[in-house]
Amino acid sequence: MSRSNQLKELSRVQAASSELPGGAALPTLAVRLGKKGLVRFLEFFTVNIRNRNTREAYGRAAGNFLRWCEEHGIDELSSVQPVHVAQYIEGLQDSYSKPTIKQHLACIRMMFDWLVVGQVVPENPAKAVRGPKHSVAVGSTPVLSAEEARQLLDSIDTSTLIGLRDRALIGLMVYSFSRIEAAISMRVEDFYPERRRWWVRLREKGGKVNKMPCHHNLEAYLHEYIDAARLKSEPKSPLFRSLPGRAGSLTSAGLDRKAAWVMVRRRAKAASIETSICNHTFRATGITEYLRNGGKVEVAQQMAGHSDPRTTKLYDRRSDEVSLDEVERILI
Repeated sequence: MSRSNQLKELSRVQAASSELPGGAALPTLAVRLGKKGLVRFLEFFTVNIRNRNTREAYGRAAGNFLRWCEEHGIDELSSVQPVHVAQYIEGLQDSYSKPTIKQHLACIRMMFDWLVVGQVVPENPAKAVRGPKHSVAVGSTPVLSAEEARQLLDSIDTSTLIGLRDRALIGLMVYSFSRIEAAISMRVEDFYPERRRWWVRLREKGGKVNKMPCHHNLEAYLHEYIDAARLKSEPKSPLFRSLPGRAGSLTSAGLDRKAAWVMVRRRAKAASIETSICNHTFRATGITEYLRNGGKVEVAQQMAGHSDPRTTKLYDRRSDEVSLDEVERILI
């Protein structure tokens, strides 16, 4: 089956299951488009959007908007007007952050553009609607200090296979600045020797393949985990695998990002880390510590796989300490 036919088959499966990506129920307005229109609507997610996380986020956003339209008496998708989109976006401001609202509006615009090109609706009612202004100089991802990161890594019991796996995964995100999706998508063969060093191969957003030499700590973590798990003979298999419950053996399935999030929260609590961390914390922590120790922004950009240096600078949290020092000058 060709790639195109596979995607179309996926659209039909989704239509039969009455669900959007992300698990949202298929809205009545989408069903009323008829068979041809419904397939085109579903192909917006399956054909047009390649990133799984974006697909799920847009599925939820589109579902929320179309259900809102139904609740406000709009019975056909072609009846949606700019004022309806503007009213919906305005109503989100009490419940969502500005970046999330902008993502919802981007989804609605792209969805209607896709339907216009497919001759499902005559025009895009979201085209002229403006979202909230949002400017950010520093990212909101919680970061750890170098001491806290070291405390977390050292607290993991590496006498067990799951401990070796967790330390290797957290170490990978810290020392390579990798996103969680790139980390859990690695295969065993993506940790490989070249030019007398060990390297990691990371598949980042937008189809980018980022190759980096390993920090000596990361190299040790990965070797210990792979040796203990006996993964060398399975180069095409997932590197980071799930372990059901407290079982001592790995499954053949890769770890998913939600399970990874639960793991890092559990590890942080066990290490007495009070910061409310997430998977992305380690990427931000690694970049901040790299820059704090004399690293260059343009090199950090390359290591992180960012297209724009301004994105890399959002992860630079060195100024946080300066602000704290200044606050402590208030001697009352």
